[in-house]
Amino acid sequence: MQSSIKNYFTESIQTQIVMTEALSTPIENAVNLIISALLNGNKVLTCGNSISAANAQNFTAQLVSGIDIERPNLPAIALVADNILISSIANHYNQLHDIYAKQIQALGNQGDILIVLSPNGNEKSIIQAVQEAVIKDLTIITLTGGDGGAVVGLLGQNDIEIRIPSYKERTISEMQLIILNCLCQLIENTLFIHNEAN
Repeated sequence: MQSSIKNYFTESIQTQIVMTEALSTPIENAVNLIISALLNGNKVLTCGNSISAANAQNFTAQLVSGIDIERPNLPAIALVADNILISSIANHYNQLHDIYAKQIQALGNQGDILIVLSPNGNEKSIIQAVQEAVIKDLTIITLTGGDGGAVVGLLGQNDIEIRIPSYKERTISEMQLIILNCLCQLIENTLFIHNEAN
């Protein structure tokens, strides 16, 4: 068991080291896109399935309520959070694939940011969410793993792909959380701490 514990942490550390080299630029670009959208009066929408849904909701909560400092709330909505709405959409259209797309259709505005979390980028609900975001002219940020999946082919030149270098869903979900915490910390620091210092 001791060996398994060491292997678990070693794998996580090695993935993070690879991410440091490979993903610093797309993470920085994502932060700048989100900050620009917020300063222009837009909002952030998030979605994902299973553990990715929990990560999306956690990130949204951090954006709205803050992490380390007392600061103004930032506008963000987790499309995964309203169980009644999700079940209503699924029941009305007799399928689960539209649960995020319908919300984006109703809530998304040009210039908003959509952050989609998916281990493989191939879930139908995620694909349809991205397709609807394209129609509504939202900027899209994807956090995926593996080869990025089908959503990669839907991204435009102004969208950002943050692809975690792993094919293991557990590892991808863990790294999603680290990246989202990093995004939120950088957004908060740039908008509030850095500006106060200047």
